[in-house]
Amino acid sequence: MIPQQKQSLTIIKIAAFIIIVAGMIYAKSIIVPFLLSLFISIICAQPVTWLVKKKVPKGVAVLLVLIGMLLIFFGFGYMIGGAISSFTANAPKYAASLQMTSDSFIHFLNSHGVVVTTENFSKLFEPSRILNFTAQAVNELVNMMGNTFLMLLTIIFMLLEIGDIPIKLKAIFYGTTESLDYLTEITDSIRHYLGIKTLISLGVSVLIFISLSIIGLDYPILWALIAGLMNYIPNIGSIIAVIPPLLLAMVQLGVGGAIWTMVSFLAVNNILGNIIEPRIMGKGLGLSTLVVFLSLIFWGFIFGTVGMFLSIPLTITIKIILEHNEETKWIAILLGTPNDAKVHMANRDKESSLGSSSNQKSK
Repeated sequence: MIPQQKQSLTIIKIAAFIIIVAGMIYAKSIIVPFLLSLFISIICAQPVTWLVKKKVPKGVAVLLVLIGMLLIFFGFGYMIGGAISSFTANAPKYAASLQMTSDSFIHFLNSHGVVVTTENFSKLFEPSRILNFTAQAVNELVNMMGNTFLMLLTIIFMLLEIGDIPIKLKAIFYGTTESLDYLTEITDSIRHYLGIKTLISLGVSVLIFISLSIIGLDYPILWALIAGLMNYIPNIGSIIAVIPPLLLAMVQLGVGGAIWTMVSFLAVNNILGNIIEPRIMGKGLGLSTLVVFLSLIFWGFIFGTVGMFLSIPLTITIKIILEHNEETKWIAILLGTPNDAKVHMANRDKESSLGSSSNQKSK
């Protein structure tokens, strides 16, 4: 291909990528509920398949799984509903107390020769706004499932159709199983990641609830829920989750309570997130640490809060698709880990050695 044509083709691809991103942002209100429904369906497909294998009719299996999912959803909603409304009502009071604590801290620094003004401190850190922001963010988390009825219908139809997709793909791609294979790889990877992440997040919530209840912090169920949800957000989720309860502990329990709150969060997140989760996850995400962080920013920019929660499954899906195309395989290698690159080089060297040996035999 002529260099000018290559350059023009590259410009066209970049322009197409920008148009696609702009289209996703514009259609966010439609795409986000669909993505949530899709990933929930992938998780629910496993128990549905298990029930079908036990001779349960598919319709009954889907109904049982959905009832179980709704019981869990409404059960959690009932438990945290009172805590959310109470915290939202008391947030201004806590914010005022926290502001007094910060003013006392500024006075302490000034009395020891460290000149800090209230204005300068507010520019760097304004704790009173954090608790108010937390109250608003909690309400957003409750309203995130606003299209519940539409999502429920979508999940039902997806679960009813999920067993027919392989048959349709075999009919479309007759004579080859490549497309079916990488579709299976995508669903298995997403189910593997989301299943383990859900178990770890549930463990984080339970342990945080127990530890905060022992410490005596107000609304332990609320902070446990936030910690579990934030655990889905890679890298920064656990850091965001600890800030509001830490500030509240400073107001309610003093410095000692704040220290114990920090220790509890650090211990739970390190044990479950850095020790247990990697061992259960097995082969891992197949994504470099930098790509995980950048995907968090990218999908968060496009789809907002939901994009941050689903950044890893979305990136894994794109990486697997890119791997099965020779023209885009190099992008998948860039997204992956150094071990993936070494495996790719080893396979390439093996293929080249086999090719050279076959040529020698033919001669």
